[in-house]
Amino acid sequence: MTSTETTLSGTPDALPAAGDRRRWFALAIVMTAAFMDLVDVTIVNIAIPSIRQDAGASVSQIQWITAGYALAFAAGLITGGRLGDIHGRKRLFLVGIGGFTLASALCGFAANPEMLVASRILQGGMAAMMVPQVLSIVHATFPAHERGKVFGLFGAIVGLGAVSGPLLGALLTEWNLFGLEWRPIFLINLPVGIAGLVLGSRFITESKAPRALKLDLVGVGLVVVGLLLLLYPLTRGEELDWPLWGYVSMAGAPLVFAALVAYEKRKGARDGSPLVELSLFKVKSFAAGIAVQTVFGVGLGIFFLVWTLYMQTGLGWSPLRAGLTGVPFSIAVSTAAGLSVQQLVPRFGRKVLQAGALLMAVGVLLYLWEAERYGMGISSWQMALPLVVMGVGMGLIVAPLTDAVLSEVPREHAGSASGLINTVQQMGNALGLGLVSVVFFGVIGDDLRPAQVGPAFVDAFQHALGWVAAVMGVIFLLMFALPKRPAQHVEGAEAGAELPVAEEKAPELV
Repeated sequence: MTSTETTLSGTPDALPAAGDRRRWFALAIVMTAAFMDLVDVTIVNIAIPSIRQDAGASVSQIQWITAGYALAFAAGLITGGRLGDIHGRKRLFLVGIGGFTLASALCGFAANPEMLVASRILQGGMAAMMVPQVLSIVHATFPAHERGKVFGLFGAIVGLGAVSGPLLGALLTEWNLFGLEWRPIFLINLPVGIAGLVLGSRFITESKAPRALKLDLVGVGLVVVGLLLLLYPLTRGEELDWPLWGYVSMAGAPLVFAALVAYEKRKGARDGSPLVELSLFKVKSFAAGIAVQTVFGVGLGIFFLVWTLYMQTGLGWSPLRAGLTGVPFSIAVSTAAGLSVQQLVPRFGRKVLQAGALLMAVGVLLYLWEAERYGMGISSWQMALPLVVMGVGMGLIVAPLTDAVLSEVPREHAGSASGLINTVQQMGNALGLGLVSVVFFGVIGDDLRPAQVGPAFVDAFQHALGWVAAVMGVIFLLMFALPKRPAQHVEGAEAGAELPVAEEKAPELV
């Protein structure tokens, strides 16, 4: 038995000692994996026009390169979280990061758009094994009074990933290394993934749920079927001219989810091992946070894809110029995220998140006004102000929201909870990507002449921004259901007190 595989008791003292530096090494490793996943999403967005031109991908294939990843990610996240609870979060993390690295290689060497789409779906599935373990490992390793600092770091990583992805994607695409065009945006994951695999096996401490759980295969099937019934028609609806079967499919999705809830209730009563821990929704902060995460994902899914198409196809900018234009936004996200959890939320609570939603809405409306006023002649510096306002708003939401959602979750359900958080955010993101067909491509005419493409994309971007602003308004209203302050701040975070509900059972580390 190695030093990182020591068996610990199920008491609150089972957490790693405060002087144990291994947990900070482990944190750095899992944060690097989360960073790699975030970069991979944003790096692909900035390279989409180049992929479309070099690989000859159609509009629908371009949508599938992004939405296929989101679909596989959303469909597998709950399962990934539960598998971590059952077989060990370290083990699933290593499987996920290894598979993600392999899938990145397949993306980089894809021979045609079809292979790229298939490899992206595999990449999303592997990310679904890896990403839920990040929050689970953090939640199971760090006591409540330290999690605010950790989630603040997580928010900063989100911002860093947001700024690094577009810039890195732009540079790699512009440099055309070894004549590989856009392919290095995927191949860059290989050294990072290999390093994470090697270091993770050494420094991450294994943790499982305290009870022996079984994988709920029926629940897995219902989740996958329900998500596909909802998201597949949304993704392909515009391309296929919205056929009747698409509406029938989307109408069937709520019925499948209702069957899932009924089955999970019976499963939980029978053997206590459901895929979705429905008792989590009795925790007000968790239920409200899940609703906010879903709608927030919709807004982000719409904005980032149409923003890339607006700058590169509408305005005709190079990938590098588009990437540099996003730097003020990403710096603002990273800075605000780092400040929000550690300094603002303990003092102002829920108001910080609501201020973030309002700021994002103001920034979007300001961007809409500038895009309409300056049209095709808009410059990067003119976009800076609305992007900074939007970035500050997003930073005030991302880190505190994760903290609020997980603050009252019992530690033995950390895997299930983090899987649900990521699932609903990705489901919202995929919904947003599907809605791009309606709010963006749906207002662009067919058979445009070359001179008409730019103005048409600019007008469509303005139309999409109106939708994003409306989504931010909905998020602001939903946030009234969040607790006024995250539980650890109420329960005495400054004194290092733990959450009673989170200490019912500590994880069994084996």
